[in-house]
Amino acid sequence: MADSNIQRSITTQTARKLANTTKTAPQMGSITPRLLLKLLPWTQVESGTYRVNRTKVELKKTERIDIQYLNGEPTFTAAHLNNIPVFQKLDRKIVEKLADNFQAVEVKREKYLVTQGKDKKRFFIVANGQAEVVSTGVHGEELRIAQLGVGEYFGEADLLSAEESTVSVRSLTDATFLVLDTPVLVRIIEENPEINDQFTASVEQQLRVKATVNEHGEKHIDLVSGHEEDNVIPETYIDYDENPTEYSLNTLQTVVRVHTRVSDLYNAPYNQLEQQLRLSIESIKERQEWELINNKKFGLLSQVSPGYKISARYGAPTPDDLDELLSLVWKEPAFFVANPRAIAAFERECTWRGVPPVAIDLFGTKVITWRGVPIIPSDKVEVKGQYLTNRGVGTTEIILVRVGEKSQGVVGLHQSGIPGEIAPSLSARLMGLDQYGVASYLLTKYFSLAALTDDAIAVLENVEVGYYHDYQNRNQIEK
Repeated sequence: MADSNIQRSITTQTARKLANTTKTAPQMGSITPRLLLKLLPWTQVESGTYRVNRTKVELKKTERIDIQYLNGEPTFTAAHLNNIPVFQKLDRKIVEKLADNFQAVEVKREKYLVTQGKDKKRFFIVANGQAEVVSTGVHGEELRIAQLGVGEYFGEADLLSAEESTVSVRSLTDATFLVLDTPVLVRIIEENPEINDQFTASVEQQLRVKATVNEHGEKHIDLVSGHEEDNVIPETYIDYDENPTEYSLNTLQTVVRVHTRVSDLYNAPYNQLEQQLRLSIESIKERQEWELINNKKFGLLSQVSPGYKISARYGAPTPDDLDELLSLVWKEPAFFVANPRAIAAFERECTWRGVPPVAIDLFGTKVITWRGVPIIPSDKVEVKGQYLTNRGVGTTEIILVRVGEKSQGVVGLHQSGIPGEIAPSLSARLMGLDQYGVASYLLTKYFSLAALTDDAIAVLENVEVGYYHDYQNRNQIEK
């Protein structure tokens, strides 16, 4: 019997010492498609500054009230209350007294705070949770008028009204409200009689201004229409915002260091310097996309006007929610931006309803669309909440944008032609060699983002990404 331990050939381990190995360039798992960077139109700026001139807004949309927690109790500052139009003419001390008289009220889901057909007796601010404003339609059906999230409020103009309420307001979730009841306001007025005139004047001024502006808060232009010959042609003019918004280019920088010995001796089959620069540039572009979405000064989320923020009614993103977004950015909507987990949650809702979205090819990447508008994935739209292993359990946002200067949308900003430029608005400069023979290269990226009008961006907030349907039980019920 032959001895199986006798070596009959050179071993593969030894043979590999004479063989060439096929190698890849360095791979980086954090590289994403970055479709946002590809879809944004980029505008050249001069001197690193972009000024957005707008028509004057006569009636600005009120900002949400910033809710803070002190010793576990929700509260807010009198300054925020003073920003509400009907309270703007009140003395600061009176506003502070009003703010001190708000009471925190916790309510369960489906609890009514205002009932249609009854007196309007309270002004409330949503401190936690969600509420909705509903009314009865002409055919007797229930109509949803608005949905209120944290920091939004209702009933401020009707505190002293004796008329019956034309709407109902109820909580959608277990919620906490900061409430000011009419009897409290009446007591403060009795103690300070001048408040009544100030409050009434504020309400009347608000109504007068509303009658003279359009839905964007801009002044109506006086026009005449008809065939009559003796019509007096009205005179008008368009006023401009005296303090236009200016955007300065943001800077991303890093220094790449490569030892000359490495770039001299280990340059095949891949150039070491090129690979170091390539991977660093990929990281810069990933951070650039994050900044375009999340930067506190110019990011998409920070530039959303209060009137263009809505909340997911049932938590999970539904087709109805995205339709609501499209009704806000209805003039040439370009694309949605969402975390991949939010897109998966939306697809689950579409599957549940039997309306699967259509997929298209976009720059070589398959993306789904809704009503013909692409939903582009970006992990830079963050999921907030608890994390289990690598699966996100929490809430996020879905953003809808219109783009381009011609469409008065969103534009990316950069300044090409800078020294050492290797791509538009991206430069690489040799900083020199140190005493150890290490070469340093400065990488610099200049960019920003501007929204030309308020209705260029809308966002769906409080989007739950961890909800799944029970198809088994559904099938049993249907049978």
